[in-house]
Amino acid sequence: MNSHHHYRHYRSPFKRGALALAFISSLMTIGTLGMHYLEGYSYLDAFYFMSMIATAQGPMMIPQTAAGKVFASLMAFISVGGGVAALGFLFGPFFGKIWRIGVNHLEEELRRDKDGP
Repeated sequence: MNSHHHYRHYRSPFKRGALALAFISSLMTIGTLGMHYLEGYSYLDAFYFMSMIATAQGPMMIPQTAAGKVFASLMAFISVGGGVAALGFLFGPFFGKIWRIGVNHLEEELRRDKDGP
């Protein structure tokens, strides 16, 4: 498979959305299970804790164990960065297209100004 064909595979917004959702779901699952086993939170509390970390709101609960605190800290960096990356992966082509349209418009205006009235 050549690289062009590989790129076209990810052009579908549905495939991109499915991959972004799978990535976020994986992060949330790992975080929920980790907080459940490390801190003894119920699955619902652990999921709530992870959703607050992943959305950078900060959870109301504070982990009590050193392992829980380290795990929560790592998951905060990974899940916030992962969420931003997933959104970039999902919407990147759209914003790239908008950017190119804007650059082309600007270059056209600069050419007109350079050529004069």
